[in-house]
Amino acid sequence: MTTDESLVLRVAGRPVGRYLTRPELPERHSPRPYLHPVTTLSGTAVTELSPADHLHHLGVGVAVPDVEGHNFWGGRTYVRDQGPTELDNHGSQRHTAFQLRDPDGFVEELRWLASGKELLRERRTVAATELTDSAWALDFTFSLTNTTDGPLSIGSPATNGRPGAAYGGFFWRARKEAAAPRVFTADAEGESEVHGARADWLALAGGNWTLVFAGATDTTRRDPWFVRAEEYPGVGSSLAHTERLPIEPGETAVRRVVTVVADGTLDRGGAAALVRKAVSP
Repeated sequence: MTTDESLVLRVAGRPVGRYLTRPELPERHSPRPYLHPVTTLSGTAVTELSPADHLHHLGVGVAVPDVEGHNFWGGRTYVRDQGPTELDNHGSQRHTAFQLRDPDGFVEELRWLASGKELLRERRTVAATELTDSAWALDFTFSLTNTTDGPLSIGSPATNGRPGAAYGGFFWRARKEAAAPRVFTADAEGESEVHGARADWLALAGGNWTLVFAGATDTTRRDPWFVRAEEYPGVGSSLAHTERLPIEPGETAVRRVVTVVADGTLDRGGAAALVRKAVSP
């Protein structure tokens, strides 16, 4: 079932995600389309929407805290030598149209607006694919084109003076449970070892579910991972880790992240095998 406001992603006939295109949100949350709830094939929810610890965390989507000083992440803005600050600088992502809309995916056009003008135009491609009887993959590509007549750049709290806070880009707010999830890559274990590292894939394993995130292009794999586990469970791919990401007028920045959504808790071998199956060459 689809409407102008939302659609339901299905894998093998089973609903696995709801995509809301025009959410009614406070301006402070940087309104934007998002996926929530996202579930495993058995129905376990693996996303959270506006949790008490971060009301502006919205399931799965694209969120950027600094586009030429405009906040498309939500919440406070990190100001150099000042810290997190309440500013009236929030932008919004506006759904324009679906170029394609099927039960297993869609292609969407969006406009990134702030202070009454368009900064970026985005094409977002999302596809859901069955991998096994207990795992499926969410293939998420976003392309950001600078539609202004001058250069612009994407930043993060890290590039604005807060070490380790290079969030911004694809972001997945995962399910919070009594115990923090296990975090691991092919050769590292734990939040402190994985956060800020470059790795072909990264796994977040909860009580009875596992998410495995994989950069699916060379450019995406060069972006370090932003990881939280103890404070809250969330994973993103950092567009601006140590330096701002410039986008010249008419140019486009493209990233593609494929996420394996599995029932049960995977080990390294199981995670790697599903990533190989999910990410086509």
